[in-house]
Amino acid sequence: MDMDPGILCFQHCGPKVFCFQLPNDCPVCTCNLSNGNFQLPPFRVPYPFVRAIQHPCSIVIKPTTGDFLHDYRNTKDLHIGVTTSQGEVVEFDRRGVRRNQAALWQQCLVVDGAAKPWSEHWDATLQQVSGQPCWTPFSYDEDSFNCYTFVLSFLCKLRYGNLSEAAMNRTVFCESFILPRTTAAGKYISLFRKLQASRFYIYKPVSSDSFRRGS
Repeated sequence: MDMDPGILCFQHCGPKVFCFQLPNDCPVCTCNLSNGNFQLPPFRVPYPFVRAIQHPCSIVIKPTTGDFLHDYRNTKDLHIGVTTSQGEVVEFDRRGVRRNQAALWQQCLVVDGAAKPWSEHWDATLQQVSGQPCWTPFSYDEDSFNCYTFVLSFLCKLRYGNLSEAAMNRTVFCESFILPRTTAAGKYISLFRKLQASRFYIYKPVSSDSFRRGS
């Protein structure tokens, strides 16, 4: 299932134009685009989200409820999990440790992951940590003992370079690995939602307002 909405970008007479479907005429100068006279030929804006099952040995995040494109806001909580070498998601929530919830991880962000030679150690460490008796529904606490606690515990046990080093501090890990991913994805989300309300968005770097509504 391809969830990429297919945002296009092109530049004809100056500003960059974003749209879902290439128009016949430039929305800036109204000139016909059939001659292909582009300053920047049309290209598809990279879609930042992935299916967890396609990214083994990775740390993945998604909104706790809903999906990124339609539901996510900065004030909403994120849910974090770990994929095995087979792409199976292991997560911890109020129901305890759970596996194989791939259907719920169709639109997520990869925080980081390990190289293929580490896959055996990754799986063994994940099995060891997830098998600990502390990860029960009764021990779950939304603020202090949650999915984030589980993933950081796994990474600390894994001892995988900078990823594990940052995991020793909740704030450092968030600032170093999570915020850069969500910030970049936020730009795509913002653009997607603007295009839902208008046919085009025109980007003018000299303007303090990044996007101006088109016709």
